[in-house]
Amino acid sequence: MVSFGNDWDILLKDEFTKDYYLRLRQFLIQEYRTQRIFPGMYDIFNAMKLTAYSDVKCVIIGQDPYHNEGQAHGLSFSVRKGIAPPPSLVNIFREIKDDVGIDNTGKHGELTSWAKNGVLLLNSVLTVRANQPRSHRGMGWEQFTTDVIQLLDQRQKPMVFMLWGSDAKAKQQYITSPQHLVLKAAHPSPLSAYNGFFGCRHFSAANDFLRRNGIEPINWEI
Repeated sequence: MVSFGNDWDILLKDEFTKDYYLRLRQFLIQEYRTQRIFPGMYDIFNAMKLTAYSDVKCVIIGQDPYHNEGQAHGLSFSVRKGIAPPPSLVNIFREIKDDVGIDNTGKHGELTSWAKNGVLLLNSVLTVRANQPRSHRGMGWEQFTTDVIQLLDQRQKPMVFMLWGSDAKAKQQYITSPQHLVLKAAHPSPLSAYNGFFGCRHFSAANDFLRRNGIEPINWEI
């Protein structure tokens, strides 16, 4: 049984006995035995281990984990210290600097401080084969992360959802409660950042919304 060490344990306790998850678990057992899989099995659920349900201020939904060696550690868009920030994260830092004046460039790419400050860094799919992007799509993770988003949507305390790119925007249909703010933009990948990610000003918009609702804004510095 997965343990998060916070209120997710109660909220998700039934998830791990559902048929789809039992099938996913058997698939993952075989994958971890026979393939190089990222992140490590003990890092899969780091997003929820670091950000309790009751503490979530903002949800940033990614696609699947980084697929190169040493990058993925269970938080969307984040890499551990000592690993060069990937291009999408470099573009996120650029937008933060342009939007709120915080310069994270030249530091590192680990977003753990965001997670501890209420930013749920959730990928749509939580595992991937080495050097094979999207290789674990359609195996059950999409159902799991949709159920997580629906639980968040049911919370009365307002939060912000940042949906970047088509995979993340596909989750919008599960965010229906009017107290939450949904922000949409192109994906920060170099392939699409100029098509609407740069200039989206999501980081200031999120903090303005949180302040209006009496919630401490997010410190976007790492």
